[in-house]
Amino acid sequence: MTKAAAIRTWLDQRLGINKAIELAEHKEVPRHRHSVWYYFGGMTLFLFSVQVVTGILLLLYYRPSAENAFESVQFIVTEVEFGWLIRSVHSWSANLLILALFIHMFSVYFMSAYRAPREMTWVSGVLLLFLSIGFGFSGYLLPWNELAFFATKVGTDIAGDLPLIGNFTLRFLRGGDDVTGATLTRFFGFHVAVLPALTTVVLGAHLFLVQLHGMSVPPGFENGEVRKMKFVPNFLLRDLIGWILAIGVLAALAAIFPWELGNKADPFAPAPAGIKPEWYFLFMFQTLKYLPSKILFIDGEVVGILAFTLGGLLLFLVPFLNKTPGHGLRKTVFKVFGILVVLFIVVMTAVGYLT
Repeated sequence: MTKAAAIRTWLDQRLGINKAIELAEHKEVPRHRHSVWYYFGGMTLFLFSVQVVTGILLLLYYRPSAENAFESVQFIVTEVEFGWLIRSVHSWSANLLILALFIHMFSVYFMSAYRAPREMTWVSGVLLLFLSIGFGFSGYLLPWNELAFFATKVGTDIAGDLPLIGNFTLRFLRGGDDVTGATLTRFFGFHVAVLPALTTVVLGAHLFLVQLHGMSVPPGFENGEVRKMKFVPNFLLRDLIGWILAIGVLAALAAIFPWELGNKADPFAPAPAGIKPEWYFLFMFQTLKYLPSKILFIDGEVVGILAFTLGGLLLFLVPFLNKTPGHGLRKTVFKVFGILVVLFIVVMTAVGYLT
């Protein structure tokens, strides 16, 4: 036995490498006209990996305090070799990650891939979407620039309007009554410790469930014979092509449109005109702007926040509300509802950017 073979045998006895390889060789992926949507799951995982790597590199130089945060980011983009590129890739990949998550979620929804026995796969996926949005919200404040400061102030103000728990939520997020250095430190803790720990657990569960149940076949294809391809190497190589393209897109965006730093936050300065949240919050922000001050006897903003909260809760319950997605009126209702939600998000986001 050669030395390489001996090392492989030693590792296999302890890590079960051969079993993992055998499992990968036997894994198959359905092939049909909607198979392209399967690749967004892998794309999301790849972009998350980019976030982890670039985030660790930024963490080497970042100082989480109101006195030093802005200057440390400024040092990264002006003095650290390729620091501007790493920061831009981190910011752009965060946005592309959430976009890929939305596409992945809605493709699963419209293909009814949440049906039994994949209900918990859907639930864990929705949790990952909300955790990713939490990453975006907490990370937005870390440069401690003017735009991030006031966007965070507006965002936490909205959370503070929640009935019963609003005041607690606002103080929990801010670490006090106002956005201060305590808020920055708290958001840093969320961003680099709490959210990564939760995401590791949920992502591990999600990947395990995907491996356990395999790729879902849309209801319209279940009764016919569905062609399949090997996960290794066929599907994996196609996934790899998508990841290479994603690297190219990230590099182009980071080089052509480097992420701006702006001015240091000044809590005593007036808010800049036309301040807006990140695009994935914009449809909610724009909706709240259009609501009247009072709806019956309740503040319009409170009604809007409750509606979005209810929508988030209903998202978790989709597999349990639509147990037979391939049949009858229920199929049509859920399909139309999904289309209306997508149109609402796209239109309100576009209106938010144009107004």
